[in-house]
Amino acid sequence: MTYQDWGPQDITVPAKRELPCVPVERGMVLEDVQSGWVGAVTRVEKSGGMHVVALEDRRGKSRSFRLGFGFLLEGQPIRLLPPAPRKDAASAGPQRTASGSVRVEGQRAQVAKASRIWVEGKHDAELVEKVWGDDLRIEGIVVEPLHGIDDLAGAVAAFQPGPNRRLGVLVDHLVAGSKESRIAQSVMSSPGAAGNVLIVGHPYVDVWQAIRPGVLGIEQWPAIPRGMDWKTGILAAFGWPHSTKEDIGLGWQKLLGAVRTYADLEPSLLGRVEEVIDFLTAP
Repeated sequence: MTYQDWGPQDITVPAKRELPCVPVERGMVLEDVQSGWVGAVTRVEKSGGMHVVALEDRRGKSRSFRLGFGFLLEGQPIRLLPPAPRKDAASAGPQRTASGSVRVEGQRAQVAKASRIWVEGKHDAELVEKVWGDDLRIEGIVVEPLHGIDDLAGAVAAFQPGPNRRLGVLVDHLVAGSKESRIAQSVMSSPGAAGNVLIVGHPYVDVWQAIRPGVLGIEQWPAIPRGMDWKTGILAAFGWPHSTKEDIGLGWQKLLGAVRTYADLEPSLLGRVEEVIDFLTAP
């Protein structure tokens, strides 16, 4: 306390609070306090000498707002800043991709090869793309969502795998005795699969759980009662909207926005994806 603080004080005046300054990032879900508009950040640009952020709501509609005060992030008021400046490449040493490999500057993406990575759904594909996308483009490997593996045997037969047309499949909840493990065993015993198809998986109910809890500021993922849709239950436990497909999609974008690099994911997923990439790129 300084000498200016001595004497009568007006204790009815609320203490000033400094709002946290948060650099805007793509995928961040924000609320504009004045209008009540809630949406995910899709782009940031300069217009008329000021930074403007575009927020897309769950119906796909977009509105633009000036950066600064008047935003809520996870219900808390913040001051929204322009994107954090990138470090100078020369002073930062070798640049890394999100997967941790050395970034190859100036190399164009290869034409897509016949080999493919199949994942169960759109969210799996988006997560793999975010972390390994740079590497896969250099290798010419495309990631495709299956939207479920109940007919994996038929899909593999139609794909017609071979030595120059390999297939890597990443499966959710691939644990002993599960439906997924029985499907995988059946596929691998089919003609042409040996040596040309690799099916791997992680132990989680959904790929959401492959994000390390600490990245989201929680100790562990909530336990969801049997009979309740898992994703709906997760969003409800977080206190986020969860009633519609749009709510599920927006919730996933919020989770995906927290992932920056491979270090934000569980090793049980990292190892399997790297295994698939090695399998598809081996001579």
